[in-house]
Formats: sequence, structure tokens, C-alpha cells
Amino acid sequence: MKVGIIGSGAMAQGMISGLVRTDKVAPEDITASGPRPERGQELREAFGVRVTTDNREAATGAQVVVLSVKPQVAHHALTEIRDAVDPGALILSIAAGIPMKTIAETAGRDAVVRCMPNSPAQIGHGITVWTHTPQVTPEQLDQTRIILDALGDEVIVQDETYLDMATALSGSGPAYVFLFMQALVDAGVHLGFSRHLAEKLVIKTLEGSLAFYAHEGSHLSRLSDQVTSPGGTSAEALYYLEKARFRASISRAVWAAYEKSVALGRDQGRLHE
Repeated sequence: MKVGIIGSGAMAQGMISGLVRTDKVAPEDITASGPRPERGQELREAFGVRVTTDNREAATGAQVVVLSVKPQVAHHALTEIRDAVDPGALILSIAAGIPMKTIAETAGRDAVVRCMPNSPAQIGHGITVWTHTPQVTPEQLDQTRIILDALGDEVIVQDETYLDMATALSGSGPAYVFLFMQALVDAGVHLGFSRHLAEKLVIKTLEGSLAFYAHEGSHLSRLSDQVTSPGGTSAEALYYLEKARFRASISRAVWAAYEKSVALGRDQGRLHE
């Protein structure tokens, strides 16, 4: 399988790293394009892949063309490679908010996969939600799974609207987690811990909580009840968080991210028109 990756950012690097590390695709069968020659040199030295500053060169001859650019430049990139993409090639997009219809019409190709990985995919621990147009063949579905498996877990959905939802929940999710962690660390420093020790306590607490959840397999509310004694410190803290509308704020933030993803798609549609 020959893969052309348009864009050479962090997610593209994570994809390259996963494919090469797991021997899914040979380095010489991967070509990555990006505007900065020095960035290409970094990828060549780290993974042995082919690199170029010409998007058309990366797309030419590829069975799978990965669109790994910011949504704001996706239209330009797709227009640029339109005549270079092989007629039977698959376009796999990880550009947030860009509908498959827009991708297909701009690139002039019907076989499109749209997916939303998250940042842990860069180290093989991501979760990717994806869907595809009816024209994607069984072989191309297998190719998609090979690529996405290199990033972590993958979940296929039939309705494209789930992609905007996934963008808001799992795609942006690590940012919410890191902000929560940062808030806990800052609280620990305010209590009197050194920042180094506060960070260690928070990180190990998060790791342990995830491991405990995986071990118990219980509902999240039940696990919370297990560590919340009546009239205790956890109960006091949770009472304050509820008064501060913590859960409502998280829900509203995720909804705002969802609305932004939908808006990005509309903006790209207008550009295409």
C-alpha cells in the first residue's frame, strides 16, 4: 500500500510513526508533503519515509491520500492535488469539520473516508471515529483500518453527523483533561505542595483512577460513590463543584466545540461554492 500524506504536522508524524513501527506500511511507500523542507528532513531522518514540499508529488501514485492539514487550508490542498490523485485512490481526511461531500467534490474523487482521531493517536493510544462514502470499496475499508489501527482504537459510524460530535468529545477531549489536570496541580500548589510533587500526585491519581475503572467495570457514578463518604472531604468538594455548575460547564463547552466543528464545515462548503 502506497500512502501519500498531505501535511506534515504532529498527527501526520503520529500516523507515520505508527505505520512504520508496526510494519503496516514500508517507509519507502510513504510520502509526506509539507511547506517546510526542514520538517521533511526531520521525518526522513526519524522514519526513513520519502518527503517533499510538493503536495501533488505526494499524492501521485498513492493508493491512499491522507489529508492532514488544518481545515482553513483544506480547500486549497484538495484543489491543488485534484489532478494528481489516481482515479481509484482513497482520500482519507483527518481535517476537522470538512464534510465528505465537500472533500469529494473538491478533489473530484468519490471514495472518501472522514475520520477524527485525537492527540494520543500520536503515540498509538488514540481513539478515532470514522465513516465513509458508499463508493469506498471493501479493500479500501481494510486499508483504512490498517492506517487507523496504527493510531490506537477505531470506531466506525454510519452517520457523518457523529464526526462533528466526536470532534467535540474525543477529538478535543484531551484539552479538557489537561486543563482539569492543570487546575488540580494549581490547587495543590495553592495548598502548599511544590509544583513537581503536585504534578506527580495528580498524574498518578489520574492513572490510578483509569486503571481502577478498567478493573472494576462499574458505572462511573458508582465509582464516584465509592470514594465519597457521607459528610466527608470528597462529599464537600463535590458539593462545591455542583454549586459551581461543573458538569453543566463541561457539557456547554463540549457543545460549543461541536457547534464550531459544524461551522467549519459550513465555511468550507461556502468556499467550495
